[in-house]
Amino acid sequence: MLNTWVVTLITPLLALGIGVLSGAFIMRLRVDKSNKELNKTVDDILERARKEAVDLIKDARLESKDIMHKGRKDLEHDIKERKKDIALLERKLQSKEDALEQKIEGVHTREQDIIREERALEEQKANYENMRSEYIEEIERVSSMTKDEAKNILIEEIADDARLESVRMVREIEEDARSEAEQKARNILAISIQRIASEYPSEITVSTVTLPNEDMKGRIIGKEGRNIKSFEQVTGVDVIIDDTPESVIISSFDPIRREIAKLTLKKLMSDGRIHPAKIEGLYSKAKVDIEKEILEAGENAIFSLGLHGFPKELKQLIGRLKFRSSYGQNALAHSVEVARVAGHMASELGLDPKMAKRCGLLHDIGKAIDYELEGSHTQIGVDIAKKYKEDWKVSNAILAHHNEEEYKCIESILVHAADIISASRPGARREVLETYIKRMEKLEEIATGFDGVTKSYAIQAGREIRVIVEPGKIGDNRISLLSKDISQRIQEELTYPGHIKVTVIREMRATEYAK
Repeated sequence: MLNTWVVTLITPLLALGIGVLSGAFIMRLRVDKSNKELNKTVDDILERARKEAVDLIKDARLESKDIMHKGRKDLEHDIKERKKDIALLERKLQSKEDALEQKIEGVHTREQDIIREERALEEQKANYENMRSEYIEEIERVSSMTKDEAKNILIEEIADDARLESVRMVREIEEDARSEAEQKARNILAISIQRIASEYPSEITVSTVTLPNEDMKGRIIGKEGRNIKSFEQVTGVDVIIDDTPESVIISSFDPIRREIAKLTLKKLMSDGRIHPAKIEGLYSKAKVDIEKEILEAGENAIFSLGLHGFPKELKQLIGRLKFRSSYGQNALAHSVEVARVAGHMASELGLDPKMAKRCGLLHDIGKAIDYELEGSHTQIGVDIAKKYKEDWKVSNAILAHHNEEEYKCIESILVHAADIISASRPGARREVLETYIKRMEKLEEIATGFDGVTKSYAIQAGREIRVIVEPGKIGDNRISLLSKDISQRIQEELTYPGHIKVTVIREMRATEYAK
């Protein structure tokens, strides 16, 4: 039973093993067959590829041979063309070398000629030096002068001739420039001046106050001089009471303080009560009134010129010029006139008239407080302009109108010209008689101090001096030089407003009598 079960179990297993082996063998046969077919296909493909590669190599070799053959032909053609070009260049170079050799030969020949000429010139120079030495010795013997003395005389004569020639040329240039520019300048100045018609009050260091009667003098003095002492102490001025009928004089170098004192005295006389307490009270009121008047004067001046942008402090400084004078000319009226003239000239020249007016209005601003501070009014004015941040042109105009700095803008030139116009206008300024006479005498003294001058006359209130010379000593060519020398001397030794014209007159007269 057991054997039967074993047999039954083993028989299928054997059959299965035989089947598997059979299948494996069959599969192996099939794989071998497929490998043989695959190997044959691969061999065929490789054979075809080998044949194609051989063909391609042959074609490539043939093509490369063709290319090499063509390139060789092209290279040979290029070489032939280059050889032709090189041959042509060699021929041209050879011709240039031949020409250069000919030029070099010519240069050598010229050098030889130059050497011969130099030798001949040296011989001539030596002969000339010998002749010159002999000539100089003969001149020294005849004239009894040494070589250096004659040389100095000759140099002086040449220098005089050159100086006269330069003066003549300068005069011609000035005449040409004047003929072109004078008419335009006259037109501009005439247009500017004709629009200005200002009058100036006479301002000095004293003010006269008219009294209602002579009794008022005693009331001003007070008992034992109590009132006048108190008045002078409060106001800071000097009160002069003399024999002048119905008037007293207030003296002070401070024009503002003098004006306040004048107004205080008028208020005291109007009130009728004069005593120390009243003086102090009315002085305070007068001070406030004058400060208002100063501010209004500054604002009116600025408004009349059509300007703006001035701070209050600067307006007050401008207004203070109303009580300041120079050569008897009111400083505020002068500044306004300068501003207007400069503005008109700027308009005629196509410039900004407002900047020119601003420079003109502030050109003398330093005079508003120059009696309070040390330094020139120009430097004080520049400090004020910088303090209130004015344009740099304003500072330049302040310094340049007294030649303390170069002109850096057109406005400065216009302000300087307008300042001279305003100062030199007839009636604008006045001087003390003694000072005026001394200046006139000094003018004539300077002119007559020159050699060849016979007489001199200061005319037109010292704005022109006419000089008469001896015709035998000074020729026509020297009178221009003399006028320049005199004007230069006047500039160095005199201080004066405006310009002084120097006219030199040379007249030759021949006189004979018929008998």
